Amino acid sequence: MSEASDWLGTQLPAMEAALGALVEINSFTANRDGGQRVVRLLEDVFAMPGLDGERIGSERFADHLIFRSAGKPGVEPIALIGHLDTVFPPGSFEGYRVDGNLRRGPGVLDMKGGLVVIAWALKAIASTVGLNAIAPVRLVIVSDEEVGSPEGAPLLRHTIAGSQLALVFESGRANDAIVTQRKGTGSAKAVAIGKPAHAGNAYWEGANAIWALSRFVDCVQSLSSKETGVTVNVGVINGGTSKNTVPAEARAELDLRFPTRALADELWVKLHHAAQSLAVEGVNVKVEPGAGRMPMEKLPGTDALVARYATCAKSHGLAADEAPRQGGGSDGNTAAAMGIPTIDALGPRGKGFHTPDEYIEVDTLISRAQALADFLLSP
Repeated sequence: MSEASDWLGTQLPAMEAALGALVEINSFTANRDGGQRVVRLLEDVFAMPGLDGERIGSERFADHLIFRSAGKPGVEPIALIGHLDTVFPPGSFEGYRVDGNLRRGPGVLDMKGGLVVIAWALKAIASTVGLNAIAPVRLVIVSDEEVGSPEGAPLLRHTIAGSQLALVFESGRANDAIVTQRKGTGSAKAVAIGKPAHAGNAYWEGANAIWALSRFVDCVQSLSSKETGVTVNVGVINGGTSKNTVPAEARAELDLRFPTRALADELWVKLHHAAQSLAVEGVNVKVEPGAGRMPMEKLPGTDALVARYATCAKSHGLAADEAPRQGGGSDGNTAAAMGIPTIDALGPRGKGFHTPDEYIEVDTLISRAQALADFLLSP
């Protein structure tokens, strides 16, 4: 362990050079061309003895990446999980900036910094004892995490099946807190179909879709509960054609959050019941599910995994308290839903993800990589 750790202690200039190059390229999820440039850079960054790479093509997003090592025979793999896309459209927040001990830029924290941590931890092991001295690695880097991983989640499930544990390198928290629980995330579209009519000459012949949808919205918003942690947010609503036409159609888009699978199942039942129980004659309301993730819940092996990682983190000056349940989801939700003990937020320490104030504390690139290398080398 000390040999890999010492090697990493000299690597900050190289780590920062790689991070700067990644951050300078806009990889907004919908910016496929920019994402493809980042993919090519990552293929270079992860080129090392003992690690085989595979590019999984996508027509909608940038390609996804998988890296595998053979590792010790007879040992279950360890899954390492990351993503290359960001939430910032081209021109909205660009560039890599040095600000004292801070490094600023889109994705520097969420989560190109985490990808650099993974790469250099693996390089440290490859350059010292070799990757065959540790458990087999299954590293997945998806390009669509910020929109719910519609392609990435199935790829993850296929690639990391059978893994003994999963480590996710999302944004490191300001106090190095380890994330063990995340709410599940869901989306839905409610569509109301009524009957058009002239609001003056044939009012009673129409069936008002906006009225029905408004009743639905009022009902489902009330399903949010501070006690259970379930939230329903109707964030977009539209419909109708003109004020003097009884509206024949209206639509609403919903964001759903739930801390457990049981509460998720209960919520969907209530949403469908709300749609069916509306008392507006002649209007039909349907709820169509969209992309989502099951909750990241604690599993029987989670506490032991936290303790094992915390030992490695503390030996390199990091804190390792357990974070409260997070409201946002990640690809860690997918791993945990497979029954794989999972911990998250193992990227460099920082703040401001999803905002133009995003930054990392640059020295934690090294300490996080040292913690990961020690973890992978530990029995």
